[in-house]
Amino acid sequence: MQDMTVDKVWLTDTAVWIHTTDGKEACEKFADYQRLKFATPEQRTNFTVDKFGIRWEELDEDLSFEGFFHEKKSSPLYDLFTAHPELNAAAIARRLGISQSLFAQYVSGTKKPSKQRLSDIVETIRMIGRELSEISIA
Repeated sequence: MQDMTVDKVWLTDTAVWIHTTDGKEACEKFADYQRLKFATPEQRTNFTVDKFGIRWEELDEDLSFEGFFHEKKSSPLYDLFTAHPELNAAAIARRLGISQSLFAQYVSGTKKPSKQRLSDIVETIRMIGRELSEISIA
């Protein structure tokens, strides 16, 4: 949806909704996003909006407006981050040297990473796991 402008964002008990200037409405259910699913109502209301989407800084969660209107398909990265909400997407994006917004689109499935990029993402996550497994507290 090119040239989409969102003029309203609101929350219900179960979802975040958007309304566009051309009259379309869509929602994303909190249950589909582990960080939002387990967030308190106060944490859910603590978000910022820019022309591309919604950001919950405290929860390290991003939703792109474009994603609200895409068919929801599972992706390996979405499944990985859903199964392991302790993974910090923003920190992984920083290690990879890519924008958090682009990484969020990879995770949500709105953009598909190349085979090489997907391999780099998986290797970065594995490297973090190896670093954690080598921690020694004296």
